[in-house]
Amino acid sequence: MAITRWDPFRDVVALQNRMNSLFRDFNEGEGTPTTAGFIPAVDVYEDEKKVVLKLEVPGIDEKDLDVSVEKNTLTVKGERKFDKEEKEENFHRIERHYGSFYRAFMLPTTVDTESVAASYTAGVLKLELTKKPEAQPRQIKVNAGQALAA
Repeated sequence: MAITRWDPFRDVVALQNRMNSLFRDFNEGEGTPTTAGFIPAVDVYEDEKKVVLKLEVPGIDEKDLDVSVEKNTLTVKGERKFDKEEKEENFHRIERHYGSFYRAFMLPTTVDTESVAASYTAGVLKLELTKKPEAQPRQIKVNAGQALAA
């Protein structure tokens, strides 16, 4: 019979490792699919006339998306619903995240919050926000040989 040294904290460490594993699996989508939310990825870019946001929201119907502007905050809300037609016990793994999401973006003062266009194609929500006319660049013609009036 082998003699082993007794460690009073061995069981506590093993329990802690199991709990960490449980929470890690739940956060990675192994838990209940309807309780784990997700945050869609977004690309933001601008040119001289507009600011554009592209959010990846595949599997979401347009009717489940809500886009609003209040003061200088653009808000996008939505929900990816779990398809109940499939029996959950037949799944081997569920990696996609389900549930509702909420994204808010502070808009620069150069954006005209009254002119926002939204389109949804192939799982990408595209939001175009036009800049105010005074914020857009303008070309100034240079007149050679003429003095400016004072």
